[in-house]
Amino acid sequence: MIRGEKIYLRPLKRTDIAYLQKHFDNPEVMSEFNFFGFHGSEGIEQEFNKNGFISDTYARLAVVTHSEQIVGMVDYRPVRHGPSQGNIAYFFGIELAKEHRGLGYGTEAHKLLVRYLFATYPIVRIETLTDSENKAEQKTLEKSNFTREGKMRQAQWRKGAWHDMVLYSILRQEQPE
Repeated sequence: MIRGEKIYLRPLKRTDIAYLQKHFDNPEVMSEFNFFGFHGSEGIEQEFNKNGFISDTYARLAVVTHSEQIVGMVDYRPVRHGPSQGNIAYFFGIELAKEHRGLGYGTEAHKLLVRYLFATYPIVRIETLTDSENKAEQKTLEKSNFTREGKMRQAQWRKGAWHDMVLYSILRQEQPE
């Protein structure tokens, strides 16, 4: 468990599967930037049974308030920027339920995940992408000490159109105390 002032991050439990099924196939719950169509909920339970959503190639954690309410998810995975082991960075994504945005949970989740990844893995870089129109996430990333690196033009297909994405990163020496 990775504890913060308002929230904590933890591995998913079997009892969380219903939350995942309700949220990840529901465009009313997902943000306009994170709904990529319907995928069916059977795969969620199969993936949990396989590895609890934690493996060497991908992990998903619940974002939970101290009153034990799940408010969202973070996921992360290694990405390679070259053939040698030293060229690995970690990429992450976040999704908070609409009713829990704007309360500081996202900023804290970013900071907790950064601290966890740098403490756990011998990496120098963590990165993420967000839609160029997602100003709230860009503000959150900048408050969390991420640097805007540039725009990736027409990088993501969503809702019948191509969308520009903005790349952000934080280096080990830039992480907040």
